[in-house]
Amino acid sequence: MTTTRREMLRLGLGSSTLLACGTTVPTFLARSAHALANGPAHDADGRILVVIQLDGGNDGLNTVVPHGDDIYHKSRPKLALKAKDLRPIDAQVGLHPSLDGFAKLHEDGRLAIVQSVGYPNPNRSHFESMAIWQTARLEPGREEPGWLARAIDAGPAASGGDAPALHIATSALPRALSGGQQYVPSLATVEQFRRRLGVSKTDGADEQRAALDHIAGQAGRAENPLLQFVARSTVVSYASSARLEKVVRNDDAANYPDSYSLAQRLRLIARLIRAGLSTPIYYAQLGGFDTHAEQLNQHSGQLRELSGSVQAFLTDLDRSGDGDRITVLVFSEFGRRLRENASAGTDHGTAAPVFLLGQPVQGGLHGPYPDLAHLKAGDPEHAIDFRRVYATVLERWLNLPAKAALGKAFEPLPLFRS
Repeated sequence: MTTTRREMLRLGLGSSTLLACGTTVPTFLARSAHALANGPAHDADGRILVVIQLDGGNDGLNTVVPHGDDIYHKSRPKLALKAKDLRPIDAQVGLHPSLDGFAKLHEDGRLAIVQSVGYPNPNRSHFESMAIWQTARLEPGREEPGWLARAIDAGPAASGGDAPALHIATSALPRALSGGQQYVPSLATVEQFRRRLGVSKTDGADEQRAALDHIAGQAGRAENPLLQFVARSTVVSYASSARLEKVVRNDDAANYPDSYSLAQRLRLIARLIRAGLSTPIYYAQLGGFDTHAEQLNQHSGQLRELSGSVQAFLTDLDRSGDGDRITVLVFSEFGRRLRENASAGTDHGTAAPVFLLGQPVQGGLHGPYPDLAHLKAGDPEHAIDFRRVYATVLERWLNLPAKAALGKAFEPLPLFRS
């Protein structure tokens, strides 16, 4: 008997699976759900990239502050930060006072700051600029796959039947991970990834379990593409969730700031890593960086959440022995203008710093300081193309072909320890 879409909907399987999976046909191997659940854990040396996207356009000049430049102070009579309040980097720049966690990572040589990052002919639209960063294309088409989606398609599949990447959020899948040939799910809690089975004998658990096993056996034989899609995605979710049930039952003692939503998302990522998933890429977001008015307090709070969350995450994984496998990449769609506006805020700009954090990175400053004396349309010009950062992460960290993801070759930067 062939399972139909109507039958899956009757069992409560089809609609939720379709919502979770998106629209691309996955390329996971069709295996038995039980075999996947009991499959091998990740390679102990498997490298992991965690991407944190700062939504709204982070003010790079008040993040890595050019306190040694008089132009900065003259251009921001209300917003300029004093050198004595900063976390020192060198005689020219320092970190925002709220970036205590980043400052400690800098002292340990685990914070790489790439200055003046952007792209030619910058776009100051949130939507357009984020599309450029997420596709690594200066003129992305409507159906352009994301840079990470292309990299995933060009590389080997994750072992153990796990997803090639996970988006940790309640929002829609970011374009960076969409448009590829492999299934990338979004989830906000471990519970979302658990099997909807075994709750009681009256909720259809036995019937659902039998249906899933039946679907697993059909995944490679079905002629209907929709059925293939739902079947294979269901098998993967079913299998991975069986492993994650152990994580749900075993809480950890890691110290994360309870009030920070980013910290809780990073805590979930840490739990998934410790659970043994072979997934090499995780993606999270933090909003609130569109600071057009009354910027000082809002920006300070957002940077404090970012810094405290990332520090707790890396400390957690150091304790579990996974710290040497983790690199965190932090970026935003653009920086802010040099001059503050009349509302004690800043408007959309261009070039800004990008951060890499973790044991493997080559800490310190990379790239030139922002040139505030030579502006283009009111903004410092970029000196480092963001695709060089991507190429470095792909080639030097994930061992993925950068040219396939970026469309052409870009010279890597010395951002990792040799």
